[in-house]
Amino acid sequence: MPRALVIGGGVAGPATAMFLAADGWEVEIFEAATKPDDYAGAFLNVATNGLAVLEALRLRDRLLSDSHPAPHMIMWSSSGKRLGSVPNGPAGDPARGSAVVRRGWLHKVLREGVEDRGIPINFGARLTDITAEPGAVHATFADGRKASGDILIGCDGIGSATRTYIDPNAPTPRYSGLVGLGGFARVPGLTPTPATQHFLFGRRSFFGYLVRADGTIYWFANITAPEPARGSLRDVSAAEWLDRLRELHQGDPYPVPQIINGHVGELGAYPIYDLSGVPRWSRGRVVAVGDAVHATSPSAGQGASLALEDAQTLALCLREEADHQAAFARYQAVRQPRADKVVNYARKINSQKRVSKSRVAVAIRDAMLPLFLKRAANDRSNDWLYNYRVTEESLVP
Repeated sequence: MPRALVIGGGVAGPATAMFLAADGWEVEIFEAATKPDDYAGAFLNVATNGLAVLEALRLRDRLLSDSHPAPHMIMWSSSGKRLGSVPNGPAGDPARGSAVVRRGWLHKVLREGVEDRGIPINFGARLTDITAEPGAVHATFADGRKASGDILIGCDGIGSATRTYIDPNAPTPRYSGLVGLGGFARVPGLTPTPATQHFLFGRRSFFGYLVRADGTIYWFANITAPEPARGSLRDVSAAEWLDRLRELHQGDPYPVPQIINGHVGELGAYPIYDLSGVPRWSRGRVVAVGDAVHATSPSAGQGASLALEDAQTLALCLREEADHQAAFARYQAVRQPRADKVVNYARKINSQKRVSKSRVAVAIRDAMLPLFLKRAANDRSNDWLYNYRVTEESLVP
């Protein structure tokens, strides 16, 4: 039985492990975090195409049992004018729309799927070294543990040590010009937003929110800011961030200021980076998956879904090809064009979120956006994002 070491227990790692186990691989997952945290992070979009992968893993219904289906995205100007509605899924087919879930819930559903299949997960295992020989690959972890396998799959995120092993000269992540903030809130009297998310192009910041049936608000803001020093955002308290958001959204329409004032619990803050154009996704017996080789900003709502697609595609390539190197090459040839296209699409959205200090520039943006969004509700030009399916036919580059 061939053996695979999977580095990373977020989204790509567990999904890859489950697909490989179904094909007869012995798989073991190594996760740097010391224990699972089912409430880590804020929330994310799982797009139609990602839900299709979860369906293949028989986990879709479990995930959707605690989700906010959101096939519609309504855009607003800083003056409170409705700019238009954009589909979050295939145009004209809201039943196949995407869903917003807590990040910790997605991780829990995937982890439970791994556990149900008897796949071991090792926590507190931070990868520090990879070595290879003709017949095996070896991983060393910070606590001294070692593991060996036939292949190693790096699902270790945008700061991937696996990517560095594969190519020490690989491109580094690119800062988007935006800092993301987000969390949860309660505002008495604010009506739930079934099947919908709302987005505001504010005067000084971009803001998004939805309201679940129980009144819980999921919200985020994208602040235009210079690239922060590494780790510096952790030194800013939630109270300081909320004060800054109150200033940035002062004068913006209801319910944005009210949501900021109604924030409860922890507040997440992170610089938004992306990554594309990585020339080498594999080296010998080692391959990288997901954000490790193609990180997209949250603006496309596709990060988790691309990782899920990668997992299914890699497993299918390993099933179809005679050896791992041929499978890795085919996997990259199939996945990279789509992944890089999504990253570039998200960059275009980010350019609309970055706020100019010029009042004239903001006025021009607010005047032009309704023209672009006028026919967006039925525009099928973005169906390529959502209708993609991993099949044997999709393995043709």
